[in-house]
Amino acid sequence: MVDVPRERFEELVADALDGIPEELGEYMENVAVFVEERPPERGLLGLYQGVPLTARGISYSGTMPDRISIYRRTICAISNSEEEVIDQVRRTVIHEVAHHFGIDDPRLRELGW
Repeated sequence: MVDVPRERFEELVADALDGIPEELGEYMENVAVFVEERPPERGLLGLYQGVPLTARGISYSGTMPDRISIYRRTICAISNSEEEVIDQVRRTVIHEVAHHFGIDDPRLRELGW
């Protein structure tokens, strides 16, 4: 386990978000990303809560932003170095953003995520 301070961890999440290609980032409206200490369920690294883009219809409006939570303590607990934390944060951010785009867990596993 490695303990990356919260401020540094938040920078890593911001870096991972900045790494999303601009053409995809344009579709990330109405999404809020948070660093949380602990997940609501044991073992979660991240969590997407919202309505995926593929499920939004013409009546989608006036809703609260989708929420992506990245769990600092869980990621740090499975990592042995800051480099592993960096890699896991990147993978987790991409995984949760993929849910925003409507890609489910079985498809992400097929793609190697």
